[in-house]
Amino acid sequence: MFPNSSNLGRPPFPPKYQQQSTSFAKLPLNIPPTLLSHQQIIVPPFHFRSAVLIGMDCSLSRALLNGNIEAAPAVSPVITLQPATYGSVSPVSTSDALMSFQGRKRQSQQSVPDDAKRQRIHSRDSDTAVVNQAVPFQEERRRSFPSSISVRSPVLHGRGSPALIRCVPPWQDTLFPDPRETGLPVAKDELSQQVLELFQTCRQQASDLDRKELCRAQLQREIQLIFPLSRLFLVGSSLNGFGTRTSDGDLCLVVKEEPVNQKTEARRILSLVQKLFSTKLSSYIERPQLIRAKVPIVKFRDKVSNVDFDLNVNNVIGIRNTFLLRTYAFIENRVRPLVLVVKKWASFHEINDASRGTLNSYSLVLMVLHYLQTLPEPILPSLQKNYPECFDPAMQLHLVHQAPRTIPPYISKNGSSLGDLLIGFFKYYATEFDWNHQMISVREAKAIARPDGIEWRNKFICVEEPFDGTNTARAVHEKQKFDMIKGEFAQAWRLLRDKKDLNCILPLKAARQKR
Repeated sequence: MFPNSSNLGRPPFPPKYQQQSTSFAKLPLNIPPTLLSHQQIIVPPFHFRSAVLIGMDCSLSRALLNGNIEAAPAVSPVITLQPATYGSVSPVSTSDALMSFQGRKRQSQQSVPDDAKRQRIHSRDSDTAVVNQAVPFQEERRRSFPSSISVRSPVLHGRGSPALIRCVPPWQDTLFPDPRETGLPVAKDELSQQVLELFQTCRQQASDLDRKELCRAQLQREIQLIFPLSRLFLVGSSLNGFGTRTSDGDLCLVVKEEPVNQKTEARRILSLVQKLFSTKLSSYIERPQLIRAKVPIVKFRDKVSNVDFDLNVNNVIGIRNTFLLRTYAFIENRVRPLVLVVKKWASFHEINDASRGTLNSYSLVLMVLHYLQTLPEPILPSLQKNYPECFDPAMQLHLVHQAPRTIPPYISKNGSSLGDLLIGFFKYYATEFDWNHQMISVREAKAIARPDGIEWRNKFICVEEPFDGTNTARAVHEKQKFDMIKGEFAQAWRLLRDKKDLNCILPLKAARQKR
């Protein structure tokens, strides 16, 4: 069922026997480079171990592949690239891409205690059309992907209407649709109006995404001087529809087709990336830190965009769940406002920080989706059950963004307002959900019994990751923090039930200023 099983636990590059006959060989030669630039969506299939690392000799290739970074010999680039300029920073000469690392012993990395673990695979969205060189123009759309890899429209299931198609904004057309096209719910009461206004004020804008994309594109160029066949993906809340104006950026560096050992190989690769950030790129990257968590990351701040980023290696689940959540975000117009308000509430009450033993934003999003799935008249279905072909955990990465495009809106008979749904959300987790025996499962669209595995044993909150089945709320490992989280849910329910005023649980003026 899950991609971490023996036969599915791999980045979905084509199997070895298919690589000589790939559909990408049919790509027209006259495709403008800009059509291939954004997120490197067209990822040419490759076999990392049999490929020639461009710009490196064989001894360096072997050293990097074997994880022996220190043994990598000095090299001279074979290909000379043009200097790149990022924002107002002076051009960076690419001819000395690796020279800053030559002849230098590995510097001690600034470590962070294991309890400061960041588990966010999520991290946000806008409703405004993004038009830049990275997005194909209207007349060029058909050429941006070869027709031989097009995905068939999935069979309609559930209550969705076949007449309402393409509710999920197509990736190539625009990252984020115009709000007039997707529509927002109508607020007929004061609490619903407060929820809607906060959402419209705080949701991520196109300009916010542009800044993150500029950083991603520049970093990919620099990292590819070390790992020429790698791809850097922007993932999480920046793209899944649930981002705010102050959301961090999450990046996934895919370096090869095989799984990467997160305890050893990923840390070695990230150490090299951190060294790159702290030396050659120090003019616009500040405070790069290697966080040795279960999924290690490099945390850093981009001085140009003033955005904080988390970068992981080969955590491809983050790419898959980005588009699963994006589909949930757009198939029902009440989902995004609810999620944003819940995230703002949790942050204000300091229960939205995995590094401090509370809930990460990804878990909070899954909790909202689960609640909407479990209502007597559901507002959301299980997309993985209704459209298994669109969310196949073995689907190749360069196709993941395409499949959800034809999923229609979900037409629910539940006409509850945003205010009523918000109150119901807090009531569900304060009085109805059985924390001791149940697990939150968006994949199953219901609460299910906790598994007996070590992943779930002695855990206070169990939230199933929809693709690999791990516990996204594993950071909550202290009873004191768990009791605090439950207490906040109970208090929010009582206050909203009695006062019907969002200010009683989340001061709106402060929330709007922070955004």
